[in-house]
Amino acid sequence: MSTLNSSYGSRFGLEYLPTSFMVRMGKREMMVCRDFRKRFYAVNPIMECDTGVQAGHLEVLLFRRWLLILSKSKAH
Repeated sequence: MSTLNSSYGSRFGLEYLPTSFMVRMGKREMMVCRDFRKRFYAVNPIMECDTGVQAGHLEVLLFRRWLLILSKSKAH
């Protein structure tokens, strides 16, 4: 797998994660990576949903390890 350039920007710091990848499906993007942030609250062990760092993004944390970031595609 290789890391792809995306519209997420450097706010996520994903350029340093070799296990991340992005899938674009029409007008939607899904970025999958390992969770790298320290969470200061109790996290559901199976699935946790939250708003993303940037407006219009949805984050789904699976098994406290994998982070799915769902958003609208900015590229055509």
